[in-house]
Formats: sequence, structure tokens, C-alpha cells
Amino acid sequence: MDAVFAALTTNVWALAGALVVVALIGALVVTALVTRVFGWTARRKQWDEGDVRAMRWPFRMLVFVAFVWIALEIAQLPGTVRTEVGMGWVSHLMLVATIGVAAWFLCRVLVFVVDISLNRYRTDVRDNRVARRIRTQVLILRRLGIVAIVIVAAGAILLTFPGAQAAGASLLASAGLVSVIAGLAAQSALANVFAGMQLAFSGAIRVDDVVIVEKEWGRIEEITLTYVVVHLWDDRRMVLPSTYFTTTPFQNWTRRNSELLGAVEFDLDWRVTPGEMRDEMHRVLDSTDLWDKRTAVLQVTDATGGYVRVRILVSALDAPTLFDLRCYVREELVAWLHKRSPQSIPRERVQMVEAEPNRRSRPKTGSVSMHADDRNVFAGGDAAEQRASQFTGPIDVLTPEEIAEARAKGRD
Repeated sequence: MDAVFAALTTNVWALAGALVVVALIGALVVTALVTRVFGWTARRKQWDEGDVRAMRWPFRMLVFVAFVWIALEIAQLPGTVRTEVGMGWVSHLMLVATIGVAAWFLCRVLVFVVDISLNRYRTDVRDNRVARRIRTQVLILRRLGIVAIVIVAAGAILLTFPGAQAAGASLLASAGLVSVIAGLAAQSALANVFAGMQLAFSGAIRVDDVVIVEKEWGRIEEITLTYVVVHLWDDRRMVLPSTYFTTTPFQNWTRRNSELLGAVEFDLDWRVTPGEMRDEMHRVLDSTDLWDKRTAVLQVTDATGGYVRVRILVSALDAPTLFDLRCYVREELVAWLHKRSPQSIPRERVQMVEAEPNRRSRPKTGSVSMHADDRNVFAGGDAAEQRASQFTGPIDVLTPEEIAEARAKGRD
């Protein structure tokens, strides 16, 4: 009996090895043919080479694993001998590997199909609002699809284990309690997930939108289920949670369209000629492609504080173009002011006024001029005594008798 079992075991493993070699050769032939056909189609359709190359390894791995698994299944004997020779764990391992590689391949296929579909909606054109909205929504759906594929694959792998099936039944029985606990524990994360879905389908922000967040200017680079990446003007990245855009006010400069207005202001001298400056403005705008020919206005908005404020209002296709246009207009008009209208350059004016002579004659230094009546104020005459008798001072001053006695002593 032992000899028979040993012979069966040897035959099973030998047959399995032979079939695995055949399966590998067949998988190699199939992958080569499919790769050649798919590459020829990709070149004809002008698909992105990166997406095509990213699908090769998942497809090859799936074909090899599937062919080897089928070969091992064919090589196995009926169930009693199959368990004895130890082929059960190999079959289970190949099943788990096939599920995992298939999930990987499906994720890559989903990414490839989405990228091919989005090529129809270009964002580098003038009116790209619809394209940006569709791109944002499709990218969010792609992420949801990848998450769903991963969850389903993980569940399928767990269900291949007998113990996990029994645990799954008890888990479903307590799903209500578990969902409540999980919801309370992951309240912040779930809020960001729902906020990300709301942003994708509400149209509040879209990929490539120009926004002002936290006093910073930038573009929406990426929208995920939990956070948003803003590409700032100086190549920094600001990562904000999805709930920020549903709870905090922000500016979206491309909500309906990308055209914008911008102002260029000058503080000039009162001798400026607005008409000549307006003609120069039109000449400058006509000489550049940055201006979209919608708005070109020059107005004197203020004339106080010794200056005349001139404001130029121009329009451009989008925010970066508008910034370049404003800088260009400012530089050209500054050069024009220096060359053609130097009197318009702002100046500080100071008027020098001579001091007026003092018409009232003053006594010379060291001399005292006193009116005749003022001399008797401090003299001991009758008028002085009369004024002294009318003076009512503090209580602790000398009495009239003491004053008379002091004067008598003074005469003596």
C-alpha cells in the first residue's frame, strides 16, 4: 500500500510539474500575442504610452497565475488522494493569488479606460469649464471604483478561508452595532469622504480651477475623497481637507468662466493729459496678444493730495495672462511717461514764503518802558494805598494795623 501511495504521489507531482511548464509556455505565447496586438492598436489610436506600459505587468501576471492554477487543478487526483498528496494548500494559494492579481489588473484597466475617455475633454482650450467639471467627477468616480474593487477582492480572499466564513456570519449579525461604533470613531474621516463626493458633483471646485485659499493664489491640482491639493503660484502645494471647501469661504476665479478684469493704477502730476495717455494705452494693448479685446478703459478716479490717480482697466483670458498683461501695460506706460510726457511724473511742490516784518516797535534789550500811571502801582502814594485797602487776600496776611506799623518803622 505504501508503495502504491508513493507511486501516486510521485506521478501527481511529476504530472503537475509538466503541466506547469506547459502552462508557462502557453501563458508566454498568449501574453506575447496580446501585447503585440494591443501595442499596435495603441500606436494607431495614439494612446498614452505610460498607460499602455502600466497595464502590461498586471496582465502578464494574471495570465501566468491563471494558467498555472489551471494546470495544477488538472494534475490533481480525486479528493481523497488529493488531500493525501498535499495539493490542497497549493490550490488555495493559487486561488488567492489569482484574486489579488485580477483585482490589480481591473484597477489598471479602470485607470486606462478613464484616461482614454478624458482625452476627449481637454483643459488647455479657452472654454474648458465643462471639461474641468467632467474631469473632476470622473476622477472621483475612478477612485471610488478602485476602492470598491479592493474591498471586494479582500472580501473574496477572506471568504476562501473556512474560518472567515463563520466569522462573517457573526459579523453580519452585529453589523448594526459595529456600524454605529465605526461611525462615531471615524466621524472626521467620513465627513471628509462625503465632502469630497459633494465637491465632485456640486461643481463648487474643479480640477484646474483658480482659487484663493488662506490668502494664497493657486490652482486645484487634485481632488480626492478626503483632501484637496492646491498648486500655489510659487510651486508649493497646499493640502486642505475636503471639509475646508464646504465650511470655509474661498474665492473661485473660474467658477463660470476664466476671463478676468484687472486694474493698473498710477499716481501722476496734475499736468498729465488723460487723452494722450488713453491713446498710448490703446496702442500698447493692440500690440500684444495678452489682451482679449473685451475691456480697455482709462479713467481718472481721484485727484486729491497733490496727485491725479489714473486707473486702467483691462481684461484677459485667464488669471496668469491677466497678470502678465498688467505688468506689460505698466512697463510700457512708465516708459512712455519718461519719454513723451515727463511733466506727468509726480513731483513734490514746496512754496517758499518770506517772513513778514514785525510792525510793532519793541524796546531795546535792557531798557524798560513803563506808562506813567504804571509807575505809581508799586510806589507808596495815595492811589497805591487805596488799591491795597481794596485787596482782599488770604486770611493769614497782615492786618491794616500791622501794615501801618511797618510803614511807620520804615519812615523812621
